Amino acid sequence: MQRRTIDTTDKKDIDRFCSFPFDLYRENPYWVPPLHGDIEALMDRAAHPFYTHSQADFLVVEDEGKTLGRIAVLKNENFCAYHKAEVAFFYLFECVDDLQVSRLLFDGAFEWAKSHGATQIMGPKGFLRSSGLGLLIEGFDLLPAMGIPYNLPYYARLIEAAGFEKETDHVSGFLNHHLTPKLHQAAERVIARGQFSVKKFKSKKDLMAMIPVVDYVHKKAFENNPGFYPSTPEEFALIARSIIAIADPKMIKIIMHNGDVAGFVIAYRNINSAIQKVKGRLYPFGWITLLNAKRSSRTADLNGLGLLPEFQGLGGNVLLYSEVEKTLADSGMTSGEIVQVDERNFRSKSDMDFMEVVWNKRHRTYRISLI
Repeated sequence: MQRRTIDTTDKKDIDRFCSFPFDLYRENPYWVPPLHGDIEALMDRAAHPFYTHSQADFLVVEDEGKTLGRIAVLKNENFCAYHKAEVAFFYLFECVDDLQVSRLLFDGAFEWAKSHGATQIMGPKGFLRSSGLGLLIEGFDLLPAMGIPYNLPYYARLIEAAGFEKETDHVSGFLNHHLTPKLHQAAERVIARGQFSVKKFKSKKDLMAMIPVVDYVHKKAFENNPGFYPSTPEEFALIARSIIAIADPKMIKIIMHNGDVAGFVIAYRNINSAIQKVKGRLYPFGWITLLNAKRSSRTADLNGLGLLPEFQGLGGNVLLYSEVEKTLADSGMTSGEIVQVDERNFRSKSDMDFMEVVWNKRHRTYRISLI
């Protein structure tokens, strides 16, 4: 059994790293494969914007030519500068249920992190700010939200055996949209005062023009969250393209206050069942299946929901709640999943509790000191 670093210029090596989970989850009905090319793009040092400022490597453990585990280890220098801490991340961890294999992977990650000046490792945490966070520790019998990690139940045991401890949890849950008529009436009164309004979109072209504004509001809304860091313009362009690719303009709304952006609702149709069906491949005909799923899906992922602090308490929260339910109802959704609320974000968690979200998934981010 040996550990080695993947050669990211070798197509066979890249395929070996990318294909391993397909064997591991072959019989699992809840795992959703990445879209073909997504992981390969993370390994493209010449094209991915992450590598303009930071470093990463990809490790595998093999035995007699068979892959038994993999892990990515990266050091995001922008995150480190923003938080004034030398932190590396681990990501894309997949492993058979074998402590010897997982220890080899994590020992390799520790060595890499120390050699790049890190004094601690966090994870699972990805290459972009929008990457799904954490390790699934509750909700193994549920299909994940779009872009959110799913993993096998024993992973927590392997990670904790390597010495990692809990950093924080992100919780997700279903909103069965049946808010009281009084709340919608209150939202109408807020609109009638003339300060708040709701901006809606008819086309992806209209939506694209507002994406930079959404990024600004997202920064303002979440910049004090412990896990936040700003994206570079190139990274944000990549995030924006991914949003546009799956967006239904009718399911994205901007809350305005006297002409200024005060908040936003970003929802997607969950098409993970279709992605499973085509095994993550768009071509030659997978795109047809995904397009049909975008029309027929009745479950929405609410992966962006926020109101700037200065507009809270002025009626904006009530309007936000109302618009979430209207977004789901107007789009024919039977349910919506509120995706990954940091348990340390007490105001957001309180808002979701008010909307009677039923929390049923939990992703844990871990940390270990290397000193």
